[in-house]
Amino acid sequence: QLQLVESGGGLVQPGGSLRLSCAASGFTLDYYAIGWFRQAPGKEREGVSCISSSGGSTNYADSVKGRFTVSRDNVKNTVYLQMDNLKPEDTAVYYCALRERSWCGNEYDYWGQGTLVTVSS
Repeated sequence: QLQLVESGGGLVQPGGSLRLSCAASGFTLDYYAIGWFRQAPGKEREGVSCISSSGGSTNYADSVKGRFTVSRDNVKNTVYLQMDNLKPEDTAVYYCALRERSWCGNEYDYWGQGTLVTVSS
């Protein structure tokens, strides 16, 4: 059974860092683009970042550029989102999603259950 599981969320102070992981089970991530999304309370879900299957292409929302870095380790079957200089407005549930294509795009086919990130002093 195909499953994506996020981990690494938690409570962090403004200016701090967290690294989220998206681990796959039941299949290999090698051939698929992976996206990161977030949904803050009372707001719509928004795209944060995406990485192509090879890792050679990445993109970021303007709100996180220069602070977040997406990467992948296909040997470990895991995609990461390194989040630095976190701000209170980054507080949200973060989801990873798999796209049944090797390149990033707008449609995603499988979703994880999410991990909560809270940025607060």
